[in-house]
Amino acid sequence: MNKTLYKTNLVIFGGDGDLSYRKIFPAIYHRVKENQLSKETNIIVVSKNTSDVNSFFEELKKHLSIHISDIDESVLNQIKKMLYYLSIDLTDVEGYDSLKQVLSKNKMEQDVFYYSTPSTLFGIISKFLSENGMINKMSKVVLEKPLGSDLESFEQLNEEVRTYFKEKQIYRIDHYLGKETVQNLMVLRFANQIFELAWNAQNIDNVQITASESLGVGNRKGYYDKFGALKDMVQNHLLQLLCLVAMEPPSKLNADNVRDEKLKVLKALRPMDKDTVGKSTVKGQYTRGEIEDEHVQSYQEDIDTFDSTTETFVALRTYVDNWRWAGVPFYLRTGKRMKRRFSEIVINFKRVPHNVFPSGNKIDRNKLIIRLQPEEKIELVQMMKIPGPGGYRYKPSSLELDYSSSFDKRFPDAYERLLMDIIRGNQTLFMREDEVRDSWKWINSITKSWEETEQDLELYKAGTWGPGDEVLLPKHKWYQSKKDEES
Repeated sequence: MNKTLYKTNLVIFGGDGDLSYRKIFPAIYHRVKENQLSKETNIIVVSKNTSDVNSFFEELKKHLSIHISDIDESVLNQIKKMLYYLSIDLTDVEGYDSLKQVLSKNKMEQDVFYYSTPSTLFGIISKFLSENGMINKMSKVVLEKPLGSDLESFEQLNEEVRTYFKEKQIYRIDHYLGKETVQNLMVLRFANQIFELAWNAQNIDNVQITASESLGVGNRKGYYDKFGALKDMVQNHLLQLLCLVAMEPPSKLNADNVRDEKLKVLKALRPMDKDTVGKSTVKGQYTRGEIEDEHVQSYQEDIDTFDSTTETFVALRTYVDNWRWAGVPFYLRTGKRMKRRFSEIVINFKRVPHNVFPSGNKIDRNKLIIRLQPEEKIELVQMMKIPGPGGYRYKPSSLELDYSSSFDKRFPDAYERLLMDIIRGNQTLFMREDEVRDSWKWINSITKSWEETEQDLELYKAGTWGPGDEVLLPKHKWYQSKKDEES
């Protein structure tokens, strides 16, 4: 990997917002601490709020202390030396003059424009950067989700940005792709012959991908009620994970080869229609309930309305119609106010074709479990003999690779990896425009079918695993860890 410390102007629009405080600046802090950001880097915070760099820095320290233990004052001082703070009305072209002056005064090898703003501003910011002469062939732009709310709005948003930036300059973030275990999925598949040989419909019975959240909508109620679980989580995070599981080995591990293979998966996804959507999808909305012995409100109460039909839970069964995966169901599930917070991929292998042991007891499936959060680990469930006399008694047992216990050093957060890939110019972990387009096409087949069939919204109590298992999984069941079963 290229370790060059590029001299960079990092311009963060909305740099004093929630995402910036929670993810972007903690990533900057750790990369500065690891000497991976050039000391000549300038961090230019652009905000609509009236403030100054000293006031912003004091606020930044408060937020960093929440997300980082044992703050190193020398690293903070180094970040302070890098900081600029500009108060700009992003909808006023003349307001960008102060940014132009800072960039002109601090000529660097590249300018990275990070749009940590509502996507409605992406086109306006791009236009005004161009009209002020601040975009050149070395410029890069980082786009946070949501990238539209459907195919049509994505196409419009994409066209607005592509008018001023070439595709090779655009970095569309999906932070799930930066997670350590997601990265290890590539190594697990393509550096281990034992798994790749079994990675097909002949050996795998089904694949389950879950992103379960115990929290409600919080301060995102305005955004969330417009989007819902399908567009907020499935369209990007879960489909990207599905692509990494199902893709063919790329000929080389570079950005376009990897994204070409992911695109093939998206194109092979079986679309929904009005005849299949009712049996293949379940959507729900949480009501009052209890999570960890604490009473929580319903979704309607959380958003202060009583007529919302937005889904806070969605589960679906789909198929990748190609040679490798013919007939293998992929189950996707995500929801808010569920029993526990976790994200994982479960590869359920087929049962052995014949039980040779005289006891005749059930032989469980082998499972490969890739846990993304809260703990990051990989677990292989296999059958083991129970020690002692008395014949062949056996039970499932796990081989685990737990990142936190296996490696002494702290491993980077997803945003740290993504930040450095942006600066170094590696687009492998970022979505290409055709990927986003085809993911929206598939999502649109679901939303259109929901509208045509007027599919019911099922209610589920907060603190449960959500509705609809009997419809979606008549022959299977969701994998539950021992911790989940005990709870």
